[in-house]
Amino acid sequence: MSTAVEDRGSRRLAWCVAHVLRHAPDHIALDLLGRLDRPTRKYLCRDEWLPASAVTLLLRHGTEADRHFIARNPRVVGRPLPGLPGPARYARRRTPPELLPVLRAELGRDPALAPLTGGELIGLLRRHGMRRPRTALDVLCLPYALDPAELAAEHAREPLPAGAVEALLLVAELPAEAVRALLATPAAARDGRSWHRPAVRAVRMGRLTHGELVACVAPARHTLLLGHLPPGPGLRWTLPEQAGMRTAATRALAPLGDDPRLWSELLWHAPAFAGPLPELVAAVVAGGLARPRGAADAAAPAEPDEALVRAVRHLAPAAAGPATGGVERELALASLAVPMETVQEDIRWVRDCLDRSLLTGADVVRHKLPACWALDEDHWLGEVDHPDRHDRPEAVLAARAEADRLFALALGEDPEAWWRVARALPDFAGTLPHLLLRVTDGGSVSTRS
Repeated sequence: MSTAVEDRGSRRLAWCVAHVLRHAPDHIALDLLGRLDRPTRKYLCRDEWLPASAVTLLLRHGTEADRHFIARNPRVVGRPLPGLPGPARYARRRTPPELLPVLRAELGRDPALAPLTGGELIGLLRRHGMRRPRTALDVLCLPYALDPAELAAEHAREPLPAGAVEALLLVAELPAEAVRALLATPAAARDGRSWHRPAVRAVRMGRLTHGELVACVAPARHTLLLGHLPPGPGLRWTLPEQAGMRTAATRALAPLGDDPRLWSELLWHAPAFAGPLPELVAAVVAGGLARPRGAADAAAPAEPDEALVRAVRHLAPAAAGPATGGVERELALASLAVPMETVQEDIRWVRDCLDRSLLTGADVVRHKLPACWALDEDHWLGEVDHPDRHDRPEAVLAARAEADRLFALALGEDPEAWWRVARALPDFAGTLPHLLLRVTDGGSVSTRS
C-alpha cells in the first residue's frame, strides 16, 4: 500500500507528464506512457487534462484499466467515451418513417427487404450527405454491406460530401486505412462550408492523432488551413485541439526552417498540390517542384486565398521584433520569477501585463518559474471549467508554440531525455529553459534550482 508521500509524488508526476505529452511526438508520447508505473498512470488517465492525441494513443495501445479511467475522467472532453458521439450512441437510432418513401423511390425497391449493397449505400450518401451528417446518419441506420476498399476507391474517384464522411466516421467501424482515405480529396475539388468537419471529427472520435491527421489529409492546403482554423459556429477545434493541430503542422513544416525562399515556394505551390503536407514540404526542400516558365512566370499557378496566406503566416516562424515596453517590460519579466503573495494576485498581474502587451505567452513559458507552472496556463491565466474557454486564446497558443520550440530544440527525438525532463519537472524550481539546459548538458536535475 502506497504512503501519502508516494501518492502525492505519483499525482504530481502524472500532472507534469500530462504537460509534457502536449509537446511530444506520438512515438515519444508512447514511450513516456510506457514508463509510468500503475499509480501514476491511473492518476494520469483519471484526473488530468489530457491532449487529444494522448487520449487516442491510450485508447489504442493502453490497457482496459486505462480505458476504464479515461471513460470516467471529467477533464477528457469530446473523446470517444460512453454517451458521446460514436457507434454506441447511434446504435439505437432508427431511420425516420418520412425518409423511407424517399429512399424507396431512389432505390426502386424497399430498403428493409434486403441490406443495401455498397454501391446503393454510397449513392444514397452522395445524395443525402451534402450538408450536415444528420440525414446520412439516418441512411446508415438501415442494414447495409460495405466493403472498405470499395468505399475508398469510390471516394478517390469522386469524393463523398463532408456530411457523409462525417457520418461514416461516427457510426461505421472502418479500418484505419479507410479512415485515412476518406480524409483525402482531389486538390481541384471545391471546398464546401463544412470541409473541415471530418478532420475534426476524426481526431475527436479518437480515430487519428494530430500527427497522423497531418500525414494523411490531402490536399496539403487543407492541413495548413486546419492549423489555423478560425473560431466559428458548428464543429470546430477546442483551444487545446487547435494547439495540438498547430504543433503537428509545425512539426511537419520544420524542414523549411526559417528560409523565406522555401516558405515562399510552399505558399506558391500549396493551392494546387494534391498530396499531403509532408510530401509538399519534402518536394519544396528538394526543389522538385518547378515554377512555370514563360510570360506567366511572375504569377503563381493558383493564387492562394486570404485564409491560406493567413494560415501560413501563423505557422511560419516569426522574426523577433524590437523589444517594446522599456522599463515596464523588464519589470514584468522580472516579476515572473517572483510569485506574489497569492495565486489570484499573480494571475491578475500576468493577465494585466498580457493586456498591455508587456508580456506574451512565449515570455511566460521562458521566464516564469517553476517550469511546471509555466507549462500550465491555469497557473497564470486562472482555472477554467472547460478546456476551450480561456479568454486569452492567443496567449495560450503562443505559449504552447514556444514550449514546442524549446522541447524540439533541446530534446529532439531522444526518449530518454524526454523522460528525464518529465521526471525532474515536478520538483524543479527553475525555468523551463534552465531545466532543458540541465538535461541536455547532462547535469544534475535533482536539486530545486
